[in-house]
Amino acid sequence: MHERFWLGLRQLLVAVDQLAYILIAVPIYVAVGGPTPSADETISSRVGRAAIKGHRWGLVLEVVIDRLFVLLGSEPDHCRRNVESAFLGCAPKP
Repeated sequence: MHERFWLGLRQLLVAVDQLAYILIAVPIYVAVGGPTPSADETISSRVGRAAIKGHRWGLVLEVVIDRLFVLLGSEPDHCRRNVESAFLGCAPKP
């Protein structure tokens, strides 16, 4: 039961993350254009893709997000690891 609770909570947090990404990305997409936002993408994945492409905003946010996740007990390179899983159609790695 304890394990199911944490798994369920994690899934809920991913869904909130995806919603937050869409709430941020859609207005930008409508105003400026660019690639169509995906409801399956998380903020970390989008930041990781931007960092890989060398976008300054992505590189800055990547440092902040990665440090936060390391403090929460995750492995380094959280954003870039989630890009990989998003492109493969898999769930993000813990």
